[in-house]
Amino acid sequence: MQAAGLLLPVATRAQTLWPSQPIRLVVPFAPGGTTDLIARLVATPLQERLGQPVVVENRPGAGASLGSLAVAQASPDGYTLVLSNIASHAISPTLYGNLRYDPVRDFSHIALLTQNPSVIVAHPGSGLASMEDVARHHRARALDMASSGSGSSNHLLIVRLGQLLGQDLNHVPFRGAGPAMTAVIGGQVPLMSDSLPSAAAHIRQGSVRAIAMSSAERHPSFPDVPTLREQGFDVVASSWFGLSGPARMSPAVVSRLSGEVRDILAAPGTRARFNEFGGTPGQLSPEEYADFVSAEFAAWAPLIRETGAKPG
Repeated sequence: MQAAGLLLPVATRAQTLWPSQPIRLVVPFAPGGTTDLIARLVATPLQERLGQPVVVENRPGAGASLGSLAVAQASPDGYTLVLSNIASHAISPTLYGNLRYDPVRDFSHIALLTQNPSVIVAHPGSGLASMEDVARHHRARALDMASSGSGSSNHLLIVRLGQLLGQDLNHVPFRGAGPAMTAVIGGQVPLMSDSLPSAAAHIRQGSVRAIAMSSAERHPSFPDVPTLREQGFDVVASSWFGLSGPARMSPAVVSRLSGEVRDILAAPGTRARFNEFGGTPGQLSPEEYADFVSAEFAAWAPLIRETGAKPG
C-alpha cells in the first residue's frame, strides 16, 4: 500500500509537467486545403499558450485515413494529435471498408474546431456561371469535377450532384484541396467542389468563379453566391474539423487541450479569421465532440452504401 502511495505523486507530477516537448499535429491532407489552413490557424496560438512548439505535419492519402491511422497507433501521451474531420472520421471508414481504425473507439476526441459549407467553383473561362450552365454542358458531355480527394465530403457532394443531374460527374480526386484548386485555376479541370475556407481567397481574387453554395441559406460572407437549393438542387452539405488524439489519453491532458482550444476559438482575432474565410467556430466539449463524431459516422454510412460511392 505504501509503495502505491509513493507512486501517485510521480504520476501527478508527470501530468502537471505536460507538455514538456514539442507536439505533433498531423493533418491528413496535403498543404493548402481547409484542413491545413485550420490546423495552422489553431497551432500558432496553441503553442503560445502551451509553451511548446506545435508542429504541423501533412500526411495525405486514402481519404485522410493514412495520417489518421498513424495517430490512432501513436502513444496516447498527448504529443501526437490529428485534425480529425468529416472525411477521416465519418466517410472513409465506410467508403474504404478495410480501414484499421474505428473512428470513435480508437481516438480521444478533444474539440470541434469549425463547421463550414462547400462551394462549387468553376474556371472563369469554362463558360460555367450557374448550375443551369453545369446541367446544360453536362448533358452534352460529362463534366470533370475536382475534389480534395476520395472520401472527402466534397467527393460525396459530387456523387450526389451526379445523381440529381441524371448522369455521373467525372470525379477527379487530388491529394488535397490545394493541388485541386491549382488544377482548376490552370484550366486543367473546369469545376471543383471545395470547402469554403480554402476557396474563399481564390473567389475574392477572381481566380475562380463561385457558382453555388451548399448551405441552407446564402452565406453572409458571400451573399451574391446562390445556394444549390435556389438553383433547383435539393442538397445541403457541410464539412467539419476537430482536434483528436489516440485513445486512452490522460483525461487531464484532454481537458487542458479542450480548455485551451475553447479560449482560442473565443478570441476576437481567431473569430475574425474564421469569419473571413466562412467558417463557424465549434462549441463542443470532449464528450459532446465524441458523440458528434459517432452520430456523423452513423449518418454517412447508409448514404455511402445507397449511392454506391467508390474511393476512385
